[in-house]
Amino acid sequence: MTDSGSLPSRLTAGLSGQDLAKATAGIRAATELCQDGMKLGLGSGSTAHAFVRALAERVRDGLDIVGVPTSTQTYDLASELGVPLADLNDLVELDLTIDGTDEMAPDGSMIKGGGGCLLWEKVVAKASRRVIIVADDTKLVDHLGTFPLPIEVLPFGWRSSRKQIVELLSAHGHEDPDPVLRRRGDDLVITDSGNYILDVTLGTVTDQAELTVLLNQIPGVVENGFFVGIADGVVVGRPDRSSEIIQDLADRGADRW
Repeated sequence: MTDSGSLPSRLTAGLSGQDLAKATAGIRAATELCQDGMKLGLGSGSTAHAFVRALAERVRDGLDIVGVPTSTQTYDLASELGVPLADLNDLVELDLTIDGTDEMAPDGSMIKGGGGCLLWEKVVAKASRRVIIVADDTKLVDHLGTFPLPIEVLPFGWRSSRKQIVELLSAHGHEDPDPVLRRRGDDLVITDSGNYILDVTLGTVTDQAELTVLLNQIPGVVENGFFVGIADGVVVGRPDRSSEIIQDLADRGADRW
């Protein structure tokens, strides 16, 4: 475990608690994992954006990288901070993606998409040779399912897709699943690809590897927030400024952190 007491003051000024933990994880990832010449996937969400801010500091100091953002929000942030960006179609394959998570189980499986960016995040992650997650310690859980699972669906026929989602989840032992259209205030949330998001709370999930495949077979489902077999490691930040890098998650064989 590393104490990040020398973190750049302008990146941590005024932060405490979990905000400081997020910044700690992001700064350590930018400091220790990013090298000259890398093609990087730039994640979305508060912890990934802490990483982007720290990466921008390194770019200003001469680090030569190019990034592919996983959302318009990340694009706007990275552009404002001067991080060089490229289109994934021009790079095809990336060296490393750094992204956040909403929940992560000990085997590295995750629920992502709380920020509504799950589709682009998964596309970029699967285009990367390695994926490292940045997270504060509250995101590490023994089992997935407390955080609602986001499911991105086409607006066309979304009620039909929802009905089939309910039937699938019920058949897999999830009692009375109730996918709810995500809203922000009175407005429907529209993803960067122009789709809707259904959020469904499942309770304890142990069959995420099977569900992630079956959900995507439902017509109208674009992507779901289960990320299974994708993360290679995680940088965990804590409110006391300490951090830890855990590698090779799939090989840990642990059922608890």
